[in-house]
Amino acid sequence: MLKPFISLQLHLFFSFHAILTFYNLVKLNFISLLLFFFNFMGQSPSTSVTSPEINRRDVSNINRFGHGHGNGNGCGDISDEFYGGLRRDYTDEIPDECLAGIFQFLDAGDRKSCSVVSRRWLRVEGESRQRLSLNAEAKLLDFVPSLFARFDSVSKLALRCNRKSTSVNDDAMILISLRCKNLTRLKLRGCKEITEIGMLGLARNCKNLKKLSIVSCLFGVKGVHAVVYNSEVIEELSVKRLRGDNDDDAESVYGNGNGCSSLKSICLKELGNGHSFMPLIVGSKKLQSLKLIGCVGNWDSTLATVGKMNTLVEVHLEKVQVSDVGLVGVSKCLKLETLHLVKTPECSDAGLVAVAERCKMLKKLHIDGWRTNRIGDDGLISVAKNCPNLQELVLIAMYPTSLSLAEIASSCQGLERFALCGIGTVTDADIECVAAKCVALKKLCIKGCPVSNIGIAAFASGCPNLVKLKVRKCVKVTGEVAGWLRVRRSSLAFNFDHNQVEGLDGSGSDVGVQETTMAFPQIDNEVNPIDDSPSTSNNNDNRWSMFRSKFNFVPCAFRRWTNIDTISSNSFS
Repeated sequence: MLKPFISLQLHLFFSFHAILTFYNLVKLNFISLLLFFFNFMGQSPSTSVTSPEINRRDVSNINRFGHGHGNGNGCGDISDEFYGGLRRDYTDEIPDECLAGIFQFLDAGDRKSCSVVSRRWLRVEGESRQRLSLNAEAKLLDFVPSLFARFDSVSKLALRCNRKSTSVNDDAMILISLRCKNLTRLKLRGCKEITEIGMLGLARNCKNLKKLSIVSCLFGVKGVHAVVYNSEVIEELSVKRLRGDNDDDAESVYGNGNGCSSLKSICLKELGNGHSFMPLIVGSKKLQSLKLIGCVGNWDSTLATVGKMNTLVEVHLEKVQVSDVGLVGVSKCLKLETLHLVKTPECSDAGLVAVAERCKMLKKLHIDGWRTNRIGDDGLISVAKNCPNLQELVLIAMYPTSLSLAEIASSCQGLERFALCGIGTVTDADIECVAAKCVALKKLCIKGCPVSNIGIAAFASGCPNLVKLKVRKCVKVTGEVAGWLRVRRSSLAFNFDHNQVEGLDGSGSDVGVQETTMAFPQIDNEVNPIDDSPSTSNNNDNRWSMFRSKFNFVPCAFRRWTNIDTISSNSFS
């Protein structure tokens, strides 16, 4: 009985390794498996399939995906799968729509490989591509006609140019807008040769443009107004590091203001002429999301005016000049759900109390006090008592005491995500209170706080819905409690690091948008008609990705917490 059992185990062992060896050699991907399936279906002896007509122009292009191995070289007998000396291509039976759907699952490199399989695949791949990222150097102008003749369905376009290169100019911008009249999303980065003339041509030719992102361009406020005030459907605008001159007469010169009636999201970041956009913000009657990050100017009057419209749902204020006067204006937005106050030293408890008492629908609140100690217990207690729908709370570089922390734990029964970063006044008793009373809490982050093993041990039985717990730079928390907690609560994703102990300056947050948060997705299909050779760094990244996926180096539960110096909404997702 033992010998057959050992024989069976050896058979299974070698079979398993044979499969692994085959996989490593062939490196099957999604498209290969699908084509193998069609070949398998085509060679079924119980099904009779009529061979399709083969065009003479395709005689020189023998498709490698055809079934049959007879090729006159002694590799097999010539069967009825051949027609006119060619192997049959079963992929011809896939409809164009189905083939286009398959391409949507592939990355840029695989799509490029598929496009050289046959003329049909080249055509389908081009017609089905909706996202395109181009190296926007001056040479691109020569490629525009042929490029967009192939990619005639592009609706999301990104034009990026290196700061050391000369970018495309107005002629190229106007020509692209004529070729892409169905464009809905556009991102311009480093296109310093484009002026307001090219932007005006874009607005007149692309009537369906809804999302516009501008980074490091030189056409000034007038170029932005040229698009906004000549569009009736644009909804999202993101502007970062605009270097152009101030153009106060842009509105009167370039349009009738129709664009202001459709804008729903405005993100301004690192602008020295931010005050030039104030009329645009005030004139956007349907504005729902406003993000001001590192923009020069006093924004109190603008926020007070926008607040009267009562349309704002999200407000993000970071490193801008705003005081309690501006927060009182924000408090008039009764539909407000998200508020970020990051490094705004002029805001105090009075402004936060005004927001809490009127904005009953507040769900997300991020506060980085920058160690100014102007927002503390009074503001947080008001939030706990008046905002029953609060789901996410991030407190950074503040000095709340047990009074406010206990009130938050008791009153915010719907709190699901909670972060304490650089809070020097938090104690083990506060953490135990959170563990005992925050029954809905799912994700908790504690960073740079004077808590010890006693407080962390409370989560062995507290917070029954807790999924992720992150403890970083807490010098009193040791590895012993980490191992003990993992044993007692194995289902909890516990991210613990006691080796990296650094002094917190209160600036360890990047709660703001990374670059642009106008919902412009990362363009995954990169086309570079000028320089098609991949860089060495890209090759190294690809090799590392293959190595990591091959050996299953996946950080699973802690994937979103790789940046130890960042506390943001991404830390909770």
